[in-house]
Parts: sequence; structure tokens; C-alpha cells
Amino acid sequence: MDQITLSGVTAVGHHGVFDFERRNGQPFVVDAVLHLDFGAAAVSDDVLHTAHYGEVAECIRGWITGEPLNLIEALAVRIAEDVLAKFPVSAVDITVHKPRAPIAVEFGDVSVSVHRVARERP
Repeated sequence: MDQITLSGVTAVGHHGVFDFERRNGQPFVVDAVLHLDFGAAAVSDDVLHTAHYGEVAECIRGWITGEPLNLIEALAVRIAEDVLAKFPVSAVDITVHKPRAPIAVEFGDVSVSVHRVARERP
């Protein structure tokens, strides 16, 4: 299976379990790996035969800046399911990074990753 990798989609979101996270917001960073077959796109050389990564990035940004969620796990699953619903991909890997998570010890990053596979389309 072929892959498109989109790394570092960044926006400010208001996700988190603490009031100050929802009030102040913080940066979230999302990486996506789209699994699909490039065969038709390679033959046609037409963006209509692939997953338009600019549109995927806008979809991801919409989730980051959208309705606040408590957990980045929930955010990752929602992004994955939306990408599968909107784009011609057979599977997707989504990683959500929360580099400024309110953790009491020094750390570099915290992230969660999900892998989802498309159901058969009619």
C-alpha cells in the first residue's frame, strides 16, 4: 500500500480536562499517514484520484480548533474517523501531540496514536 505522510499540522486548541486548558488553549500537533493506492493517480496525474493532502490538513486543523474534548485520545479517533469518511484512503494513522501538556515533571512531548481501517465502501 502506498502512503502520504503529513507531519506537524499545528493549531491552538482548547482540549483538556482542566479548566485552564479549555480557557487558555495550547498548541496541538498532528501527524497523519494516509494509506491508499496511487495507481489511478499515477496514470491520470490528477489530484482527484488521490487524497488531497491540503484538504486533509484543513480537516485536521478543524478538529484541533473545534469543539473542546477532554482527551487527546478522543481527538485522535475523531480525526481518524473523519479522514476515513471524507477521503479515498484504505487506512489512516493519526498521532496527536500535546507538547505543553500540564505534567509536573520535565518532558519533551506527549502523544497518542491510532490506526483505523476503512470499512468496505458500497
